Amino acid sequence: MKIFNKLKSISAFILIAIFIFGCGESYSPKTKKYIESINKERAHNDSLMEFAQNSPFNFKGKVEFHKLKYFDVDTNFIFNSRFHTYAKSDTLTIYGTKGEARETVRIGYLNLNYKNSVYKLNVYESKTGNGKIYHGIWFTDKTTNKETYGVGRYIDFELKADSNYVYKIDFNKAYNPYCAYSSAYSCAIPTKEDFLDLRITAGEKKFHD
Repeated sequence: MKIFNKLKSISAFILIAIFIFGCGESYSPKTKKYIESINKERAHNDSLMEFAQNSPFNFKGKVEFHKLKYFDVDTNFIFNSRFHTYAKSDTLTIYGTKGEARETVRIGYLNLNYKNSVYKLNVYESKTGNGKIYHGIWFTDKTTNKETYGVGRYIDFELKADSNYVYKIDFNKAYNPYCAYSSAYSCAIPTKEDFLDLRITAGEKKFHD
């Protein structure tokens, strides 16, 4: 009986070990390659932030640097979507973090399908100080002011001429604006319409605790 109980205990231990060590995520070679590429991009960005003279840590007064913080790479936060143009583009007055008014145009949106729900992500058109037009996405979500920067985060966007083009929106590449690192900068504050009612646990986290 003692031998039986001992064998039973050993079997139970083996089953627990199999459960613990066998439940780790296994990735396809394609996914592994993608994760490696994102981590490589992040390491490169850290280097630029720390050493480049025009980075927010060096350009407008020295700011103490430590590595940027990120969520683990999550392929569930990569979406494919077509761009939908608004019938009438809205010219909006938005505000920077220093209170200054800025003009921008809400030109369209993308639909993101996540866990059987659809979320709308707005795209904006603005002008730089030298008159150059650029397009961008900014957003807040349920992680904002908790795990992520309190103002919101940005995603780069390049508008294509092809109306049937399918865009890849990758929240693993969501980043903080420069004002997240230094008060010397001002950045656009996302509007109420830019809130996504879910937790985007991908991309950059808060820099300051």
